[in-house]
Amino acid sequence: MAFLRSSSIPDVSIALRGRGVWLRAPVMADYVAWAELRAVSRDHLTPWEPLWQRDELSRSAFRRRVRYYQREAREDMGYAFLIFSEDDDELIGGLTMSNVRRGVTQSAVLGYWMGKPFAGRGYMTEAVRAVVNFGFETLHLHRLEAATMPHNIASIRVLEHNGFRREGFARGLLRINGAWEDHVLHALLCDEVPRDVGLEAQLE
Repeated sequence: MAFLRSSSIPDVSIALRGRGVWLRAPVMADYVAWAELRAVSRDHLTPWEPLWQRDELSRSAFRRRVRYYQREAREDMGYAFLIFSEDDDELIGGLTMSNVRRGVTQSAVLGYWMGKPFAGRGYMTEAVRAVVNFGFETLHLHRLEAATMPHNIASIRVLEHNGFRREGFARGLLRINGAWEDHVLHALLCDEVPRDVGLEAQLE
């Protein structure tokens, strides 16, 4: 039963635009750029991510990712995006809106990564801003959630700049880089979105 489900599943080929960035769903043609960026950013990313598999950067592993993301989007269970620089269309990172829950919950969980060469430039703040608008205006969600490790200050600031509020602390929430890590819990409700978030993010 699709109780309180979105009336129509959005076209996953759409692009989201924010200030200085644009986002779209990953496709197989992105493999080389994705693998190269992830490889050069490995030391930057692994402290914040689940333990990388031996074939993490292989073409077959990327193909599995793309197929999984496509299935999730078709079933309105999750949406994945790659992030590109507006100036030169260069791949700079990625973002997921996962665990979409309908019914009486109407929520989803955000996760994101930024390539090392592009960290600290404000790109992720704008990418999250665009996806917040997508989640509330297009998917008609009520609540967006995100969890960060307590010492990941950059990630916490991204959320705070987009109006997310700290709601709690979860011990041993996720297995990150081989160890169970505590996380700070954040959330944003649809009626709490800062005015500039809704105005700046555009759907194409």
